Amino acid sequence: MEKKMQHAEELVREFLVFRGFTNTLESYDAELRTDIGKGFEVDKILDLIFSLYVPKFHADSLLALLGFFKHYLSSSSDSPLLSTLSKLETSLLRFYVVHAVQCNRNDKVVDFFALYGAELLQSSQDWTHWFAIPYKKNPHLDPEFRVFFSKEWYQALHLSSRNFFSEVFNATRLPALLKVSSEMNATNLLKRDIVHLNLKLSQLQALLDEKEAQLRQFRSMEGGSTGSSSNLREETARVSKDSSELFPTGIPQVGQTEISQDSVAGGLGNIRSELIGSTSGNDSTTFLSNDRMRNGRADNATLKDNNGEVFGEEDFAEVKVEYQETFLGHTGPISRCCFSASGNNIASASLDGTVRIWTYDTSTPVSRNATIYCGTEILSLDWECKSDRLLLIGTSDGCIKAWNVDAKRVVCDLNTTEAFPSVLDIKCSPVEPIFVSAAASGGAGSNYIDNLGFASLTVWNMKTWKAMTVLPLGEDPPAITSLCFNHNGKILAASAVDGMIHMFDMSAGLQITGWPAHDSSISSILFGPDETSIFSLGSDGKIFEWSLQNQGQILWSRDSSRYISSLTPYT
Repeated sequence: MEKKMQHAEELVREFLVFRGFTNTLESYDAELRTDIGKGFEVDKILDLIFSLYVPKFHADSLLALLGFFKHYLSSSSDSPLLSTLSKLETSLLRFYVVHAVQCNRNDKVVDFFALYGAELLQSSQDWTHWFAIPYKKNPHLDPEFRVFFSKEWYQALHLSSRNFFSEVFNATRLPALLKVSSEMNATNLLKRDIVHLNLKLSQLQALLDEKEAQLRQFRSMEGGSTGSSSNLREETARVSKDSSELFPTGIPQVGQTEISQDSVAGGLGNIRSELIGSTSGNDSTTFLSNDRMRNGRADNATLKDNNGEVFGEEDFAEVKVEYQETFLGHTGPISRCCFSASGNNIASASLDGTVRIWTYDTSTPVSRNATIYCGTEILSLDWECKSDRLLLIGTSDGCIKAWNVDAKRVVCDLNTTEAFPSVLDIKCSPVEPIFVSAAASGGAGSNYIDNLGFASLTVWNMKTWKAMTVLPLGEDPPAITSLCFNHNGKILAASAVDGMIHMFDMSAGLQITGWPAHDSSISSILFGPDETSIFSLGSDGKIFEWSLQNQGQILWSRDSSRYISSLTPYT
């Protein structure tokens, strides 16, 4: 989605330059630099109506805005919302008239009815008596208009407008402009797959030719070994079978460019999985199945290669590195590192008080690369989930900075309370424009568990940049070391230095459950892939998978202490 959004923004920018709309382009770029929500925002629409159009008597702009939403809902065939919009439009126009009368601008009322009176009468005969309102001495005392001058009616109108636009925006579909790059992305994906497939085909073909040449040589030799020829034929048949299975007749070779969408949907997924799982030569290794590992039977399990040699569970062959690049710049140990939502950018924090933004993909603009000097130890990092534009930074002096990677500046600088200066972790909601900070009353050090003190969990609004609420943890709660949202942002998991895991309902702002998970401090927690379980890593190196359906049940465990010298909540 992020790539589609960036592509659509570039198309809009290109069009504005082509048409010569330089003022519009400047405003467009300015709003992009400060954009966070990536979509419609109800508050901005309400401010437009109640803080600009009506107070400044921009009746034409108000009607144009309402006309846009009429057209939008008509094209979506949403009859209930369209009917509601007609009623809301009547109320908003009446509010415009009432506001003009209250400001003693009867001339604006007369101009309004002169321009739009005929259209209003065609839509509803209820407007007839409103034409007399600019000529009444005290319309606010008139029984027919009194209710429209009351504060209660205005508040009800404002609330109704908010609810209506919220409903419209929640059900909104993607703009057509965002779909422009879909076909291009699909084509690029096909081209990459074709290159990989043809490369594998050439390798298999070369191997097949080599084995066939050896087979012909053995056949021509007098007194050749029958057993050897038989084995060679079997290997040749295996290679030929692999080649035919991996490349069915429907997969094009290099130079063939016509590819149907059906072949993409039906075959690419299987082909890609086969490519990843395939091996060359005789050095393949058989791995234990996920079910066997999950049932805890892998502790004493062994692995065998083709030569019959036995490997212990902890003696896996070295993982092949597909890509490696070294980034320089920090002068102290790196304490945090995380990918952005799209995976194109990396943020790294160091004990020297700096945060660096890296770009490893050559197709991604390097203009986002930056070094942020915070002047104090960095304890936490997290990217805003809906885009790559915003990075949140938590420090040891109670500061939370919001860095915009496009504008290359801090767009907001928040502070926790003086009682909780150490921001140990920050997590952004995957759905709502909010984030949660875990702060501690103490500071980090060699005996960080004893020094961290008590915990505080605060929910922040990323539109207003203000604290919304503090999640309840009880009296003198131990410090929270790690946070994790589930996929829809409704559940928040938090781990503590006393080995407890806490679960919160974010809609109610309450703790719903919790259980002791480790004998030591918990360094990190993460929801499982199907979110029916949660993983926890203790500072002693023990890893547990906990069932969320049967609280306290361990589904899987592993002791990785041999790989871990020491763990802190912020490493």
